[in-house]
Amino acid sequence: MLSRRSFAMGVVSFFLLGVRGKRLAAVPSPRIVVYKSESCGCCAKWIDHIRDAGFEVVVHDEESMDQLKDELGVPPQVRSCHTALVGGYLIEGHVPAADIRRLLAARTKVAGLAVPGMPSGTPGMAEPGSKVGDFEVLAFQSSGSTQVFTRH
Repeated sequence: MLSRRSFAMGVVSFFLLGVRGKRLAAVPSPRIVVYKSESCGCCAKWIDHIRDAGFEVVVHDEESMDQLKDELGVPPQVRSCHTALVGGYLIEGHVPAADIRRLLAARTKVAGLAVPGMPSGTPGMAEPGSKVGDFEVLAFQSSGSTQVFTRH
């Protein structure tokens, strides 16, 4: 039987084969696959942020997020409430859409981007009418090493 990780990576690989040779920035609607808890309201708000930025979003409500994160190789120190896959990268937590687009365009050699925990001021966590900001987005490797990708 195919594991979730194998299935997810297969889907991502299939997508990448379809855009091989093309610039990712030229792809009008990158597909992002999001795994979240069914009851998480901030995850739904982050998904709205991603959709509003032009991403095609596929959402999977997941009962066992820790198990999924283990299977996908998300290091414990960068974990947050939801996990996404896009363009061969892991996106962990409330990462702004602009940072995801920057990562896809640059093709940086990292496992993914993360906003660990659930800091206020991030897309999906900011109060309506308040300014998004005052947090860091980390680029991470599957080994768990991190570096600041951007500061907001």
